[in-house]
Amino acid sequence: MSKLLLFVALTWLTGSPIIALIVLLIIFYALERRFIGLTPSIFKPIQRARRLSKLRQELRMNPHQTSAKLDVARLLIERNQYREAAELLEQIRAVMEDSADVRAELGVCKLKLGHLEEGEKLLLEAIEMNPRVKYGEPYLRLAEAWADREPGKAIHYLETFGSVNSSSCEAYYRLGQLYTRLGQKEEARRAYRETVELYRGLPKYRRRFERRWAMLARLKG
Repeated sequence: MSKLLLFVALTWLTGSPIIALIVLLIIFYALERRFIGLTPSIFKPIQRARRLSKLRQELRMNPHQTSAKLDVARLLIERNQYREAAELLEQIRAVMEDSADVRAELGVCKLKLGHLEEGEKLLLEAIEMNPRVKYGEPYLRLAEAWADREPGKAIHYLETFGSVNSSSCEAYYRLGQLYTRLGQKEEARRAYRETVELYRGLPKYRRRFERRWAMLARLKG
């Protein structure tokens, strides 16, 4: 009822039901992005493209600038351009051999390119160098990569991720997804319940980042 009244009010203010509908959709989108976050951002790809263009220009002027290369590689990963990102990360690794982050990012690229064993090796090396590298995210990426081929291994990595990052609702949600694939419905329901329970116990500042997984878990559970 409140939505209908808002639509009527906007129609009266704008003089057009079409414009009122567009404004209403924009309002709902902004509220959803602010408080829930299930819909993708329409501004982030534009910002990312501008940043990438600027960094590429910097690299044309100074091809050996490692920090710019690393920023480009990370933006390419966000855009799912893993092959080009991997090429840059290989160059960076030759300079930053002791960087667990660089090794982990290269490992993710290898996984995404289908080189599972090589990617797994790089990620496990990164974890050995720094057990809390990227707050345990390598375990999550390994779980995703092995989910279809070796679900048991994927579950092991997810459970390990949960122990490293115990406040991650995403870990419990993805664990539920894996159990569903394996046909273990009761275990899947338990994982989804744990996702919601974990979310309820998080401090307010963390809930915004984990709300998406809690809502998806409620739908599945």
